[in-house]
Amino acid sequence: MLPYGGLERDRPLFRVPFTHLAVGTVMLPFGGLLVCLAVALKYHYHDATYTHCEVTNYLPSISSAISRVPERYIWRGFIGLHSAPRYLVSAAYFCFYRRQFGGRTLEQLLSALTLLLSLTENTGLLVLTYVGSTETYEVHKYGFIMFIGSALLHMLTTLRLWFVIQRHSLHSEEVTSYRWKLRLFLSNIFCCGCAFYFFRRHNKYCEHGVYTLFALFEYLVVFSNMAFHMTALWDFRSQEVMVSTPSEDKRY
Repeated sequence: MLPYGGLERDRPLFRVPFTHLAVGTVMLPFGGLLVCLAVALKYHYHDATYTHCEVTNYLPSISSAISRVPERYIWRGFIGLHSAPRYLVSAAYFCFYRRQFGGRTLEQLLSALTLLLSLTENTGLLVLTYVGSTETYEVHKYGFIMFIGSALLHMLTTLRLWFVIQRHSLHSEEVTSYRWKLRLFLSNIFCCGCAFYFFRRHNKYCEHGVYTLFALFEYLVVFSNMAFHMTALWDFRSQEVMVSTPSEDKRY
């Protein structure tokens, strides 16, 4: 995001609008998940939709959709490419908040917590991705819990920070960003609640089609989380990411 120096000092090797990076970063897991679901439904339909009580089910859970070959390697490839830019985006937001809040101690501490939650969310995603549910279930389960828990808390702390930002903002994009963040957070909470309800109901009553509803709302949880991160389009609308080397006359 051009935090150091400028074109008069550095020779750019690579530069891209931050909005392009944000879109590409979010589209990797989105596209990877759609590919895995399509492959699982076409080639592993029975295994992917199987439930422990053998009731009728039409959709695989995400864990089931990414646990077989080749879906496992497709998903790992997409998430591997996705993870490095996600860590970069987390650091960029932290720098952005530090500039926004100056000497406001509470918001500075909340910014640090938001950074920690963002890093934990991405790490949890990596754990549940690279340790499949059919390999080491306990590790996969705790990776999923880490991902979901930190994702919800990260959205909550981000909303608090953006509530302060948009309240004093003169830019319509920042107000729009806050409003969409709020809508997507509430949607995510609703979908999490529905997914939990249908998962518990399936395990308790083993009704036909209930696990399908769980899987559907699980997808919506993930998609609303992705959309929340996509609001970076408004947050970094005029920023660029640049990789550069020192100019010849600046080398020692």
